[in-house]
Amino acid sequence: MTDYFRSNINAMAGYVPGEQPKPDAQIIKLNSNENPYPPSPVVMEVLRNFNGEWLRRYPNPFAEEFRHAISQVLGVPSDWIIVGNGSDEILNIVIRACTEPGRKVVYPTPTYVLYRTLTQMQAADITEITYSEDYRLPLKELVAADGSVTLIASPNSPSGQVVSASELRELATKLSGILVIDEAYVDFADENALTLVNEFENVIAIRTLSKGYSLAGIRLGFGVANPKLLSGLYKVKDSYNIDAIACAVGAAAITDQAYKNACVAKVKASRTKLATDLKQLGFQVWDSQTNFLLVKPNHGNAEDLYQRLKEQKILVRYFQQPGLEDKLRIIGSLFNRPGNRHIYYILGFFMGSCVLFLCCI
Repeated sequence: MTDYFRSNINAMAGYVPGEQPKPDAQIIKLNSNENPYPPSPVVMEVLRNFNGEWLRRYPNPFAEEFRHAISQVLGVPSDWIIVGNGSDEILNIVIRACTEPGRKVVYPTPTYVLYRTLTQMQAADITEITYSEDYRLPLKELVAADGSVTLIASPNSPSGQVVSASELRELATKLSGILVIDEAYVDFADENALTLVNEFENVIAIRTLSKGYSLAGIRLGFGVANPKLLSGLYKVKDSYNIDAIACAVGAAAITDQAYKNACVAKVKASRTKLATDLKQLGFQVWDSQTNFLLVKPNHGNAEDLYQRLKEQKILVRYFQQPGLEDKLRIIGSLFNRPGNRHIYYILGFFMGSCVLFLCCI
């Protein structure tokens, strides 16, 4: 058989997303951290009234309408913003622009496994530094590794912890390469690191509309950084990477902060309730500033629990990788069900069997 691929592509394993059942499947879906609430009504109005003329034309190459809306909401100049087809594309752009064989990508782990995949695609060197059990940032080790790109997810997935701005500031000060702060779950957190992009030319903060704004299906994200850094990233960005519908929808969604904040408040309250109930059922639960919880069942096997829940048409996330073999990641939110009925799902063991307790709210 002809070998079509580069050696590093043959050697790597592709990224495996969370399982996505068909829309009409009777599944309780707790595995991909989608927001359980619908997008803003303003977003739906934009879709209903979208002018088809804009489908005939190429979209604005910089997603100017969306950049302007971000600028107004976050108080950053629009030329400090780069828009991507999801925050994953911004990550991909950074890795493509800044790495190659012989240049290191560094990050603490367990974390978002796409970091490894993107690095392997570029055949760049990988340095993974293991988090301690309490997920404290291994600051000294990260500084010593001094990667061409250092990736920090804050809040982190799957652990849910936030890295303080002071730690990130110290890291940025001591690195010679780029520091990427992946803030995909920042809408559910108590603090963020956006101010660091003003202080450091080598820092980019990346965000998404998939989580807080209920727009995972649109695939829209953005990065905020000094224009000197963005100038290099634009060289590898696709010319028209954001379609006209996504641009218009994103601008409407991010402008409606009141709706987003109301949904986030409900998700955070549900997260707290679920954490309390799981602890009472004997689970170890890590503190989280995201819309999910990392939990460890004290009775039984995490992988076995994952499989038995799946048999009952309940999807949670199990990662078969070091540090996570005995844990599950479960979205900690209320779920809109048919008939506008909210169901709260609590997992537990009863007499050696997995039981699903349902409490209508």
